[in-house]
Amino acid sequence: MVDITYKNPTLRMAIAQAVVKVSKPETITAIENDAVPKGNVFEMSKAAGLLGVKRTPDILPDCHPLPIEFTSVDYNINGLEITVIFTVKTIYKTGVEVEAMHGASVVALNMYDMLKPIDKGIEICQIKLLSKKGGKSDFKDRFITDLKAAVVVCSDTISAGFKEDKAGKAIIEKLNSCKVTVSEYTIIPDEVEIIQEKLKHYQSQNIDMVIFSGGTGLSNRDVTPEALIPLLDRRISGIEETIRSYGQERTPFSMLSRSIAGTIANTLVLALPGSTNGAKESMDAIFPSVLHVFKVLKGARHE
Repeated sequence: MVDITYKNPTLRMAIAQAVVKVSKPETITAIENDAVPKGNVFEMSKAAGLLGVKRTPDILPDCHPLPIEFTSVDYNINGLEITVIFTVKTIYKTGVEVEAMHGASVVALNMYDMLKPIDKGIEICQIKLLSKKGGKSDFKDRFITDLKAAVVVCSDTISAGFKEDKAGKAIIEKLNSCKVTVSEYTIIPDEVEIIQEKLKHYQSQNIDMVIFSGGTGLSNRDVTPEALIPLLDRRISGIEETIRSYGQERTPFSMLSRSIAGTIANTLVLALPGSTNGAKESMDAIFPSVLHVFKVLKGARHE
């Protein structure tokens, strides 16, 4: 199965259809008059679809088990064709397109099974996805491209050459995947004055975002928040909460992190953990969604 542990849950919706084509008008009349020997075709097929959609991961081996939080089944009759419209909603890390198509298929197949005693010429066709919402493709146009970032690793040990930086490189990898250009990458010691100088320098160079890694813990040398907070125009508490919430679901120690987020003019400033996993998970928690901040800073309205 595809790894989705790094993803954030979002509201997902998918609508699929299946078309059941009967061979004679009398079949449609029997359905509408509830005269089919096996029972009410629409209601029983709807029940079959509701049961079927919940069993999707039992049938398709690569589908993730997920909570089905809303399902609806609608029917449209047009001549000899009955169109099944199947809608599925959930709040989860992956979409429900296959679940919607499976549900529509089961509804259509149950209709076939109920109608075959009175109509030998039934066909099932046009099983397809009509629409889906909630995945990353719905949000990609909300992000400004051509952004530049500076990555600053704050560590006495790494700056002295006693340890290799991995957290900063994990941050850069995520930025590259989001098509953000990394114009600067530097390693500095845990010194308030040096941290502040770096931020002021990059902000004066109109760098779009400055991401610090390290110095957000509770040791005596963890001074990154103390260095940055006095320089920020505004804190963005929602970003900070998201980072810690995402991390806390993966390790019980994330509550000890003092990661911060804020802005100086139109420059986004982030201070993330210095551990490799901490930095990577923090980036996964907020990217690419955090890039929407640049549209907001330029006066765009939230959709």
